[in-house]
Amino acid sequence: MIFDKVQSMLAEQMHTPKSKINLQSRIVEDLGADSLDIIEMLMSLEEKFKLNVPDEDALSLKTVQDIVKFIEKQQK
Repeated sequence: MIFDKVQSMLAEQMHTPKSKINLQSRIVEDLGADSLDIIEMLMSLEEKFKLNVPDEDALSLKTVQDIVKFIEKQQK
């Protein structure tokens, strides 16, 4: 469920088909995100999932799976 929401958000933001986004997808290397895309992604995550992403955690979010695990941890 979290993956589906993250996948949809990233597909829309990165103009990429959802089918090309999986848990192993790397945000920069595979999806082509630049620094502005990363900032927008973090803001979207914070808004959509009602959480705060500290800078030190943001730096560790390299793959879609990293994002999903971070959200799951925050929601516990």
